[in-house]
Amino acid sequence: MKAKIHPTYDVVKVTCVCGNTFETRSTLGRDLSVEICSACHPFFTGKQKLVDTAGRVERFRKKYGIREDEAKESAES
Repeated sequence: MKAKIHPTYDVVKVTCVCGNTFETRSTLGRDLSVEICSACHPFFTGKQKLVDTAGRVERFRKKYGIREDEAKESAES
């Protein structure tokens, strides 16, 4: 690396609105505040809900002949 052309890569503290904090490295040079992190995001916490928008799931099941009890059995195994 050439000297004096790269930004400094310092340790910064990241704070989420849920209260979770962690340290990472960044060229920003100041602490960060984020709205959502891996501790509170529904995808990472397992609390994500699938929303059936305009009956799309039902249309898919009807189109391919998948009954709801078959879907539950395949999901369990």
